[in-house]
Amino acid sequence: MAGTLSVAQALAYVRKASEPEEPPPMLLSGPLVWVRDNLFSSIVSGLTTLAFIALALWLAPPAIEWATTLAVWSAPDGSLCRQHQDGACWAFIAAKLDYLRFGSYPVSERWRVEVVEALGAGLTLWLLWPKAPRRGWAAVMFFAVYPVLTFVLLRGSETLGLPTVDTLLWGGMLVSLLTAVVGIVFSLPLGITLALGRRSQMPVVRLASVMFIEFVRGVPFITILFMANTMLPLFVPEAWTPDRLLRPLIGIALFSAAYMAEEVRGGLQSLGRGQYEGALALGLNYPRMMALVILPQALVMVIPGIVNNFIGLFMDTTLISVVGATDFLEAMNNAFKDPAWSGPTIVASGYAFAGMFYFVFCYGMARYSAFMERVLAKGHRK
Repeated sequence: MAGTLSVAQALAYVRKASEPEEPPPMLLSGPLVWVRDNLFSSIVSGLTTLAFIALALWLAPPAIEWATTLAVWSAPDGSLCRQHQDGACWAFIAAKLDYLRFGSYPVSERWRVEVVEALGAGLTLWLLWPKAPRRGWAAVMFFAVYPVLTFVLLRGSETLGLPTVDTLLWGGMLVSLLTAVVGIVFSLPLGITLALGRRSQMPVVRLASVMFIEFVRGVPFITILFMANTMLPLFVPEAWTPDRLLRPLIGIALFSAAYMAEEVRGGLQSLGRGQYEGALALGLNYPRMMALVILPQALVMVIPGIVNNFIGLFMDTTLISVVGATDFLEAMNNAFKDPAWSGPTIVASGYAFAGMFYFVFCYGMARYSAFMERVLAKGHRK
């Protein structure tokens, strides 16, 4: 029958010898694969990696020795550090740590600062942990309740029996962290509002948003701080004049919001028109379309830019000292003025500690951003 194989023909396709063994598969994941792909992917990459390893081996041992074995860890004043200038003077940090943390905040009331910091850390972990239960409540607590509670605790309330502490006494890490948190909490929603306003179909709203964004982005941050410090009191009654610390907080929030708006606008423009049409086809009005469909996708796409703005905002907090606020770096500079703790090693140790403080927070934000990108990317893989 045509098309039918005979027995002899069928046997011709039967394998009589085994196939040759294939080489073992190369590793697809693991630390060795990461090293091969990222550090030794080519001859140039390998040579560069070896050069940096040699540089690290040359610089790391003396730096570690300066910070550990040769360092002065305990001393009543700076005389011992001046005698042993081959190592760091961590005794200076230990002696000035309270001032570096709280500034001139009254000693008897510093528990209020510690409560605020503990609550902030707890809410931040609750909000940022992807698998945390009831994260919506965490967002409400962090963005609505926590700022009010922070102001009441730090400033004081006679009704609650908390003595009033003037903001001129606030300083150190307290002011730096407070400025960064206020900037982050208020710049993101304000930036989203400005981005939506810039894309609005209403000419007045669009023009106002464009003018604000372009004006703020067109002047240095220090100019915004001076304007907030000198011009804000001119627009409100004397009784409502903003506090000396509140003025730079408003300035840094407005400055960061303008840059945040451009990041969010880039995410909105990267979405296809089909996303908008699909949301409208489902019967969603504009607010629900933005809240449920558009913004969640746009914000995910611009996570690196948003976190980069947050990192820049955290480092820009050092500039508020020009308008009289005592941030962490300014507190460090004030601590150097103590004649009992004078010396080149002491100054180097202080700035090294300040560098580690800023590095820990900025590096933590960068790593969390990378982690969230990996988590969110799993839902977009095909």
